[in-house]
This record gives sequence, structure tokens and C-alpha cells, in this order.
Amino acid sequence: MSLLRARPVFASASRSGRSLRVVAASAVIVIGAALSGCGSSGFQPMYASSTNSPLTQKLASVNITTIPGRVGQRIRNELVFQTTGGAAQAAPKYQLDITLTEQVISTLVNQEGDSASQIYSLDAQFALVDKATSKPVLSSTSFGRAGFERYTSIFSNVRAREDAENRAATTVARDIRSQLEAFLSRS
Repeated sequence: MSLLRARPVFASASRSGRSLRVVAASAVIVIGAALSGCGSSGFQPMYASSTNSPLTQKLASVNITTIPGRVGQRIRNELVFQTTGGAAQAAPKYQLDITLTEQVISTLVNQEGDSASQIYSLDAQFALVDKATSKPVLSSTSFGRAGFERYTSIFSNVRAREDAENRAATTVARDIRSQLEAFLSRS
């Protein structure tokens, strides 16, 4: 009797296995048909890995003007690398003008008036100018904040502030690049 009971259970398991395979195959067909329909619809991912994508070519055509100061040069270098990927720059169609405002804010002030911690604040106003018309096509702002500790050693304080400046500059450069990508991907 136990053999008769085992046989129907085994038979139903093989039928359910076949039905699962049929469902999986039909799901693959449906998903494949849906994805093949997206091919010619003009959909392109913004962060495509191709170096010949339209967005990459538009980013390479942005000329980033000189920004005064150490932090300005850091932002410019970061943006040049992020927009060209280290390759040669394309013929400039746009010009990016950036103005920086730097500030150091003291926090945790003790009774003697000495600050134990500070925040480096970096605000950037930028405008993307179309070289053909000499009119701004995008104006926006970006900011970066980075905290650092104060020590008794002068070298430690200088180095801590430079590290904070570098972190804030990297944050601002990435944000500006993201705003440029969003704008250029639409136009």
C-alpha cells in the first residue's frame, strides 16, 4: 500500500515540475518580448558606460574656466577629469563659470575662546554658458561642508583644514557634474 501512495505523490511532483518549467519558459518569453520592444524607443541610461554616448560627448564639450585659489583649482581639476575621463577635450560648445565663497565656522568654543572644532563651508555659484549665443543656459548653486578638529600643533591644524577643503571641493565638483549631466541629458 505504501508503494501506491508514493507513486501518486511522485507523479504529482513531476507534473508540478513540468508546470514550473512551462511557467518559467513563458515568463522568459514575455520578459524578452517586453525588453526587445524597449530597444528602439530611444531609452538610454544616463550613466552609460560607453565613451561614445551622447552625454559623454556633451560633457567633454564643456570648457571649465580657471577658478582662483587652491580650492578652486582642485574643483576645476576634478571637473575636467570627470567631464573628459582623462581624454582630450572636444571642441567647446559650453563654458562653465564658477564663483566660490569659502568660510570657516567655529564650533565647540571653550571658556578661553579657543575653538576645538571647525567646519569648512564652501559655496559655489555656477553658470553654464552656450558659446554660440553667449547666454547662460543653466545657473545653479552647490555647496560642500566638511568638519575638522583643532589641535595644539600648527602643522596638524593646517593639514586638517586642507583635508576638509579637499573633501568639500570633491563634494562640490561631484554635485556640479551631476547637475550638468542632468541638464545636458535633457537637451
